[in-house]
Amino acid sequence: MKIAVTYENGQIFQHFGHTQSFKIYEVENQQIVSSEVVDTNGSGHGALAGMLQLLGVEVLICGGIGGGAQMALAESGIRLYGGVSGNADVAVADFIAGALVFNPNVKCNHHEHHGEGHTCGNHGCGDHGCHES
Repeated sequence: MKIAVTYENGQIFQHFGHTQSFKIYEVENQQIVSSEVVDTNGSGHGALAGMLQLLGVEVLICGGIGGGAQMALAESGIRLYGGVSGNADVAVADFIAGALVFNPNVKCNHHEHHGEGHTCGNHGCGDHGCHES
């Protein structure tokens, strides 16, 4: 099984669509057998689900994630564990042990406060938040 985590400096990156890298874990017999950090090469919201699918990822662990990305992951057959924070390695170990605490209703609301034609990516929006619905 391959598990991907939105990744930055050992931690779970909190915005799926803006993640610059994933840490990909290969798991066999309930043990991590390998891991590697993969650069997203600037792929945005829409391309990330396809990238994960091409890498053979079956599970994604992340922080905040928007509805469109959630749908794209579901269509790709990737199980989502959103609303997770903290150390990436610990989260994967918790997932393997069946003890991962996550929010199944997570959504990212940062787009709601912007006007038409405006995106967070163009101005470095740093004051938005991701929350449960």
